[in-house]
Amino acid sequence: MPVPVTPLHLMHNIYKKVFPVVHEQLKYWKEKAGMIPNEELRRQALSSIEHKTFHCEGGAVLALLSRDRLVQAVRFIVTYQTISDYLDNLCDRSTSLDPADFAALHESMEDSLTPGVPLRDYYRGRMDQNDGGYLSELVTTCQSVLAGMKGYEVIAPHLKELCRYYCDLQIHKHVKKEEREYRLIKWFEEYQDEWPQMEWYEFSACTGSTLAIFCLVSYGLNEPLSHAQAQQIKNSYFPYIQGLHILLDYLIDQKEDREGGDLNFCFYYQDEKQLFERLVYFMEKADEQIEGIKDSRFHKLINRGLLGVYLSDSKVYEQTGIYKLSKKVIRRGGAVSRFFYFNGRMYRYVQQVFPRLFHKTTFR
Repeated sequence: MPVPVTPLHLMHNIYKKVFPVVHEQLKYWKEKAGMIPNEELRRQALSSIEHKTFHCEGGAVLALLSRDRLVQAVRFIVTYQTISDYLDNLCDRSTSLDPADFAALHESMEDSLTPGVPLRDYYRGRMDQNDGGYLSELVTTCQSVLAGMKGYEVIAPHLKELCRYYCDLQIHKHVKKEEREYRLIKWFEEYQDEWPQMEWYEFSACTGSTLAIFCLVSYGLNEPLSHAQAQQIKNSYFPYIQGLHILLDYLIDQKEDREGGDLNFCFYYQDEKQLFERLVYFMEKADEQIEGIKDSRFHKLINRGLLGVYLSDSKVYEQTGIYKLSKKVIRRGGAVSRFFYFNGRMYRYVQQVFPRLFHKTTFR
């Protein structure tokens, strides 16, 4: 199965091949979440699936890189993203604000990337513990996909490095409000020499995405990668595509984060002019990193498509300043961004009007 290199071909593959598997997988995990004995854990697990389906849909586009092993790639991506979204809910709604609790929970994301590693007590830092094996099954499902991959040992160090970044971010940003900024700044000091062109909040954004992990796993399922190929793939997505991904996520969430008193990395820019300039900088640096990589035309579609997909969200139209900024960004992204922007608006409209179309199952 060839990797799509035009917007129309990509959208055809997404709707016909990727999304049916995504929704089938999510239906399975939603049923599992509904059987969790503990009321609080059940509520957060169901909420994470109900309100964050978009994350799984977006990440699963990279499964097309696995060619004929698309089902296995989507299964890994949806399962790993479901862990991420579930833990994010648990940490966001936590009453403990305990970094040790958050670290224990996120051990599940590390264990998911190592086939055969023994499971741990991920809930040991909190009172709510009985999930009926839900989180453990998520972990072992990821492990089972990776166990069937030839050449796993080549991508494993990159997966674990990216996961460590992600887990550290989640721990630091969910503690007491008065400690979050300080902890994130001190954390960035460990990497500042490597990324002098970034501010601490931009580096934090770069670590908050799972796209590079999904890209590596999808490629690895298709065929064994050389060490040079694995390094190139990681460098192509981290930091700039991942940074653009998360900055766009925070961009459209500014209103609700301001109302909720939540940390938002876009708040730290001096004004909308600087924010626009930095979004363009990340977009252009991502284009540079993609040059020379295998399937570079596909990856450029992803980079430009991120702009259109995120900025077509209805939350953009509720924020006048963000709406004006978004139009400038879309114009800068060119024809591909405009294509995905209008497609995203149409997709969301159809979701609202005909929701049952997006809950059909075909196979597991």
